[in-house]
Amino acid sequence: MGKIYDCIDDKLAAWLGQQKMFFVATAPLLADGLVNCSPKGMDTFRILGPNEVAYLDLTGSGIETAAHLRENGRIVFMFCAFAGPPMIVRLHGGGVITPQHDDFSNLCRLFPEHPGIRAVVKAQLTRGSDSCGYSVPRYEYLEDRDMLDRWADSQGSEGLATYRRKKNSRSLDDLPGI
Repeated sequence: MGKIYDCIDDKLAAWLGQQKMFFVATAPLLADGLVNCSPKGMDTFRILGPNEVAYLDLTGSGIETAAHLRENGRIVFMFCAFAGPPMIVRLHGGGVITPQHDDFSNLCRLFPEHPGIRAVVKAQLTRGSDSCGYSVPRYEYLEDRDMLDRWADSQGSEGLATYRRKKNSRSLDDLPGI
């Protein structure tokens, strides 16, 4: 039923490119730490190479993904087919790029502009796999929501910086954020 991928080939890249939503999951090293799983959308995922991907991290209410990556570098991306033939794909890897990284500006050019850009998460993949997805329901894509962009735009750069200092400096497990 499932397949292991050595790399993202053209067929898998085409399928990934059709998905309107994906999830990222991370966890701290603490045995009783909180596992985090976040939905992503808004055309924020890119394939950089056969074993390298990136996504645009937008300002949000938490900083778990970045904090966990800073601590241990582990991440998994999960894509589910909500339309078309059923399939689930998981891409395992690690790494993070923050606005202070030399490559940040070049990576941002790969994505649509958003007022709340906080970081670009870049992952070197160590494993890819698929599974059937037979129990994933079918949904019809209508459109991306613009609420996050409107909120970030209303904050302005100073407001976003203040918000990030308040809400994104520490994770729920008290790990350093961005």
